[in-house]
Amino acid sequence: MPDCFASRPNARTVPVSALTTKDYRAWIRKQSKLTQGWLKSTEFRPDSGKVGLVPGRDGSLSRVVLGLGPCPDLWAFASLRERLPKGRYRLDALPDGLADGAALAWALASYRFTRYRKDDDKHAPVLVWPEDCDRAAVTRTREAITMGRDLINTAAGDLGPAELAAAVEDLADRHGAEVNVIVGDDLLTEGYPAIHAVGRAADAAPRLADLRWGDPEAPRLTLVGKGVCFDSGGLDLKSAAGMKLMKKDMGGAASVIALAHMIMDAGLPVRLRVLVPTVENAVSGNAYRPGDVLQTRKGITVEVGNTDAEGRLILCDAIAEACTEEPDLLIDFATLTGAARIALGTELPALFSTDDGFAAQLLAAGQSNSDPMWRMPLHRDYRRHLDSRIADINNIANISQGGAITAALFLQEFVSDGQAWTHVDTMGWNSGNRPGRPAGGEIFGVRAFFEALKARYAPQAAPASDQ
Repeated sequence: MPDCFASRPNARTVPVSALTTKDYRAWIRKQSKLTQGWLKSTEFRPDSGKVGLVPGRDGSLSRVVLGLGPCPDLWAFASLRERLPKGRYRLDALPDGLADGAALAWALASYRFTRYRKDDDKHAPVLVWPEDCDRAAVTRTREAITMGRDLINTAAGDLGPAELAAAVEDLADRHGAEVNVIVGDDLLTEGYPAIHAVGRAADAAPRLADLRWGDPEAPRLTLVGKGVCFDSGGLDLKSAAGMKLMKKDMGGAASVIALAHMIMDAGLPVRLRVLVPTVENAVSGNAYRPGDVLQTRKGITVEVGNTDAEGRLILCDAIAEACTEEPDLLIDFATLTGAARIALGTELPALFSTDDGFAAQLLAAGQSNSDPMWRMPLHRDYRRHLDSRIADINNIANISQGGAITAALFLQEFVSDGQAWTHVDTMGWNSGNRPGRPAGGEIFGVRAFFEALKARYAPQAAPASDQ
């Protein structure tokens, strides 16, 4: 993808005035009669994301006006990127704190997935880095989101368990981390029977990628990501419509890979561990069956009520392993339930947490960074709906309501008592095009998590130097 930024303006650089509704009133009175007349005749209003292209006397573009609405929103700057003709642009002075968000929105709006077709955006507009922008922070976030989106958008035929594990290995190489990948029947030897059971039917062997980075004496932070590279539903086969987007079922893994990149690139003072169980939920003669009873790493037996509830089965082994080290925080991301989408829609991840303070930080960070989540309850009374007559627990509830909650409660069974744990049930996919958020793979919540983690572990960190 061509760089969407320039380090400095040139003679043809066009200025951009980004203005709130209030600031626009004062600004327009100071402009030339030509500018005033043009904006009035074109009925420009400084609503969020509205763009006015002001010509000069020779007919060329002389200025751009961007509406920010009553309260600035970073996605207004994404709208700007998508509505400008080819050229180089620079933002006039911005209010404090807006430069990073403006640059990031521009960068995210510049994203294109071009693995399978030619880039149709070669003559795109370019933005001069805004003044007072933390280029390192913006670059870090752009790389993380791009990495995650690319993984989700890649067809399952090109991104199976081996390739997803390789992505973790590539991340480890980039940041000097240690990584170990357990493959196939070695999962049984090493004590991960549920991961093996879900993935054994596929030609591509199941795996567990285990990355470690940072000072062993630093606070332990462990991330777990669901890596189902394609979900047919198993023997409880999905419909054609239900299977259509199932290449995105490794969106949880893509999310933790993105978050891990941000943590390591920023050098947060943590002992990071990333666990990515990765499988394809396929159908063959040795596929696990409804009614089977699976062993798990924690020793809890699980009756398989439905083979299409496979994500929680591979996560339970990884979560049990994560808890053996008693991390300061345990976080998992998963494209886990359609119930969460029914409750909150596709753009708002469901957040579950045993740590009220950290959950509050996450929600606040999400609101301030336009990366929102919504907290859902771990309502313990619903645990009874997971009871099994022949095993310790069933992998699905005996009712159809509250599915996101009962799925989270299933995972909680494998979390040690007293362990601070946060679970995100995410869509991992934009269903339609919005400025800066194109249809396709998406990394929800990660920016909010990074800000909350930075505040927790590096509250006095100085801003990173420009890149």
